[in-house]
Formats: sequence, C-alpha cells, structure tokens
Amino acid sequence: MANRLWAFLSVLLLAIILVSAMIIWTKQVPAGPVEIRLPRAVPLQGEIYIGGAVNSPGFYPLRAGDSVDDLVRAAGGASGGADAGRIALYLPFSGEEGPQKVDLNRAEPWLIQALPGIGQTRARAIIEYRRQNGRFNHISELLKVDGIGEAIFQEIKHLITVSD
Repeated sequence: MANRLWAFLSVLLLAIILVSAMIIWTKQVPAGPVEIRLPRAVPLQGEIYIGGAVNSPGFYPLRAGDSVDDLVRAAGGASGGADAGRIALYLPFSGEEGPQKVDLNRAEPWLIQALPGIGQTRARAIIEYRRQNGRFNHISELLKVDGIGEAIFQEIKHLITVSD
C-alpha cells in the first residue's frame, strides 16, 4: 500500500512539474514578431548661424546632408585658435530670436570687427562716422559709411541694431 501511495504521489508530482513547465514555456515564447518604429527624422533645412572661431561668421544655407565640415567651410573655414574638438549647436525654439545683435551706437570696435565682411578698417570707419555724425537712427544709415556697400549691408543687416 505504501508503494502505491509513493507511486501515485510521484506520478502526481511529475504531472504537476510537466504542466508547470508547459505553462512557463508558453508564456516565454513571444506571440509574434516585435515591430519597432522610430519617429521620422525631420530634415533640417533653412539657415544656420555659424559663429565663433570661423573666418566669416554669419547665416548660411543649411541643406539636408550638410556635414559640420561643409558648414565650417561655408563660413570661410576655421580661424586660428579654433578648438575643433568642441563644437556647439543650438536650435532655437519657434519664435525665439537668433543671435544677439550688435548695437552700432554702443559697440566697441572689436565687436563691430567680428561682423561678417567688416574688418579692422571698416570697423574704424563705422566708429569714426558715429563720432562725427552722432548716433545711428536706423541700420540703413550704415550704407553712408565709407567702405560699406549694399552687399556687406545685406550680409550683416540681420546681425545689427541701433539703440536710442
């Protein structure tokens, strides 16, 4: 009788183990293939401001597929002292203003000189014009300064302002 009881318990225990293993096995097998969807990349196009240690800082066209090297070359290449291992990129929020503008009525020569197409000579001419004629009332008055033509004005008009 004891042998029968042990045999019955052994068969019952084996059945419980098999049923449990089957339940665990069915839970481990995935129901079907897992589909992973990545959000579509939004192509960046428009204009990009390139500043810092480049030869001609300013806004340049940004096209899909442009590399950082393409953009730096568009800005005249890196200037002396550039740290190519540290590049900063900032995407403004919609409606946010771009880079800080240079105030023609208050800026020091070194800051005016940092504008695209304005070197030391043109910066001195702007300061001299301001000294002789007083404050600029509108950015278009910059065209009255010797050495500043329409091409240079168009290149920097989005980077300059005049204060009261």
